[in-house]
Amino acid sequence: MATIFTRIINREIPGYIVAEDEYYIAFLDIMPLTMGHTLVVPKQEIDYIFDLDDTVLAGLHVFSKRVAHAIKRAIPCNRIGVAVIGLEVPHVHIHLVPMNTMDDLNFTRPKLKPAKEDLAATAEKIRKSF
Repeated sequence: MATIFTRIINREIPGYIVAEDEYYIAFLDIMPLTMGHTLVVPKQEIDYIFDLDDTVLAGLHVFSKRVAHAIKRAIPCNRIGVAVIGLEVPHVHIHLVPMNTMDDLNFTRPKLKPAKEDLAATAEKIRKSF
């Protein structure tokens, strides 16, 4: 069965996509730690980041860097935090989280529950900042 991320990639379910190329896609986390929290995913469905081919792993990080710069231009913050946890969805993903304090990258905190309109506006803002 396809992961939720593969279903977003295949446009079977909606996603707030901010960037995409032939191999990778970036979309907003719908229950973010902070507004602008973005997931960067290879289109190849692999569960564990260190099982990726070296070329795909390197490309994922380079794509993530481009996305992080766009988020930083669009969302006022001190830095973009990076986390790879990989337990929630069995599909490699990198979390890019706009941060002003260390606590902004604390995954044990309650998540935000933004309205769809706010997510759509944030995705558009990031897309325009590329």
